[in-house]
Amino acid sequence: MISGEVFDETEGTNELSLRPQRLDQYIGQEKIKKEISIYIQAAKNRSEALDHVLLYGPPGLGKTTLAMIIANEMGTSIRTTSGPAIDKAGDIVALLNDLEPGGILFIDEIHRLPRFVEEMLYSAMEDYYIDIIIGEGDTARPVHFSLPPFTLIGATTRAGLLSAPLRDRFGIVSHMEYYTVESLTEIIDRSSSVLNAEIKKEGAVEVARRSRGTPRVANRLLKRVRDYAEVVADGVIEREIASKALDMLSVDKAGLDTVDQQILEMMIELYNGGPVGLNTLAANIGEDPGTIEDMVEPFLLQEGFIQRTPRGRVATEKAYNHFGVPFWREEK
Repeated sequence: MISGEVFDETEGTNELSLRPQRLDQYIGQEKIKKEISIYIQAAKNRSEALDHVLLYGPPGLGKTTLAMIIANEMGTSIRTTSGPAIDKAGDIVALLNDLEPGGILFIDEIHRLPRFVEEMLYSAMEDYYIDIIIGEGDTARPVHFSLPPFTLIGATTRAGLLSAPLRDRFGIVSHMEYYTVESLTEIIDRSSSVLNAEIKKEGAVEVARRSRGTPRVANRLLKRVRDYAEVVADGVIEREIASKALDMLSVDKAGLDTVDQQILEMMIELYNGGPVGLNTLAANIGEDPGTIEDMVEPFLLQEGFIQRTPRGRVATEKAYNHFGVPFWREEK
C-alpha cells in the first residue's frame, strides 16, 4: 500500500469489485460482524468516532476488506497505509492531520511501525494530539498538533510483536479466524458472479476445499480455474475441471501447495518428522523464516499437519498419512 492512499469505492477493477462493501455482504467471521455492527451503531447514535480497532490473524482473511466496510458503515472517509511506509514523524502527522472528524486511518502491518512513530500514536489515540520537535540544535522547538477525533484501524499477522502500550489503546480487538468450506463456497459463488464465470456447486466446493481456509487464496484459485475452464473446457467450472486445474497448480486435495509439501516431506524424510528449527526449515527450502512463520505455518498448525514444541516443529501422524508414509519417529 502507498502511504496516504485514499480508498475509492468507485474504482472499477475486478480485484476491487470482489470486495464486499457492507457488513451484510461480508461472508464469514460472524462473531466479529455481530460485535462490530453493534459498536458502529452505538458510535453513530452518539455522533462519535468509532473506538480504535485492531484486527489480527493470518494473511488473506479479509482484514483490509473489513476496514473498508467499517468506513462505509460509518459513512466516513478512510486513508490507508502500512507500517513500513511510515519512516518519519512527518508521515504520520500528515496522515492524521488530513483526516476529517470521525475519519479512519488504516495501517496494515502495524507491527512494523518504527518505535518512535508508535510512541507518537499514544497521545494521538488517547487525546487526539501529537507533539513533535521541529529543527535541530538551538533552532529546535516543540510543535503541538491538535487532531480531529478519528479511528485508527490496525491490521497485523503478528499481534504478539505489538508493544503492550500500543495494543492496550485499541478499544476493539478482533481475531480473524480461518473460514469454513461452506463460507468459502459462498465467497467463490459470489466472486464467480462478479467475474462472469459460470461455476457449478460441486466446482465451487472443490475450489473451497483447497483454499487454505482463506478468501484471498479462494479468489486467486478461482481466477486460475476460470482460465483453465475457458481454454480447456467449455468455460463451465465443474468439479472435474476444477480438480484438474488445481492439480495443475500443484494444490493438492488438502489445500497444500508446493511450499507446504516441501516442508512436510523434508521434515519426514530428512529429519524423521522432527523436531526441526524454523531457521533450518527455511534454509532447506530457500524461504525466508518470516514468510514460513507468517504465511505457511499457521495453516499447517490449524490443520494439524505440524506441532510446535520447545525444541522445534514436528510433523504429525496426519502429515505422514497424507503422504502415504508409515508413521514412525525416532525418540530423541
